[in-house]
Amino acid sequence: MKKKATISVAIITLNEEDRLPTCLATLDFADEVVVVDSGSSDQTVEVAKKYGARVFNKAWQGFGAQKQFAIDQCRCDWVLIVDADEQLLPETLEEIKKTVKLSADSAYSLPRKNYFLNRWIRHAGWWPDRTVRLFKRGSAHMPPALVHESLVVQGSVGKLVNPLVHIPFRDLAHMLKKMEAYSTAGARALHRKGKRSSYSKAFFRAVWAFFYNYLIRIGMLDGGPGLVIAISDAVNNFFKYVKLMELHNSEHGRENNIKQ
Repeated sequence: MKKKATISVAIITLNEEDRLPTCLATLDFADEVVVVDSGSSDQTVEVAKKYGARVFNKAWQGFGAQKQFAIDQCRCDWVLIVDADEQLLPETLEEIKKTVKLSADSAYSLPRKNYFLNRWIRHAGWWPDRTVRLFKRGSAHMPPALVHESLVVQGSVGKLVNPLVHIPFRDLAHMLKKMEAYSTAGARALHRKGKRSSYSKAFFRAVWAFFYNYLIRIGMLDGGPGLVIAISDAVNNFFKYVKLMELHNSEHGRENNIKQ
């Protein structure tokens, strides 16, 4: 008789006591849940332990490094990466269980059903928003990206039909807070690659981001939420490239001081 395939779920957290219970409640099918926390000041760790998760603490090193550390702690045949702001639907759960039993591919992508301001966003790249999350342990790794991390898979990648539900922002204030963090991380990632910026480049990047999301990707069909998304992405791009310029100027200033 063929051995039953086992599944680990890997989650990284920081101050997610309000959203983690809903996420974990949809993961009771898993053989183990691994939670890597980066110093929560709320009850996140206690919530994770209450649901039976194996909890690890690790200082923040960027999204890619944190998720790879979580992957490294997993002990089952398959690994499913889930974020604290995501939920598995019953039909998605059933598809995952059938998929790991058949295991035709090394990894699988899932569509993400993203909600913003209580609306399912179907445009501006928010649907189907496919992301590789399920893979045979040892067949994929997460590069150490500060932000916008994605798995690198050795082998074939299949596609699941049923989605993850994703609610990325608690409210508009949370959206602005995440925008600040993402623009900073994005600027640092570009700086590491030796990229340069200017005020004019930041401006045109912002204008293009709005035009691309609202018109080309027809975010306008998502109504008011689509407009907010297009504007926020434009603002995020503007400050990312201004921060990149600031990083370069700061580094250049230090070099000049050393020479003097």
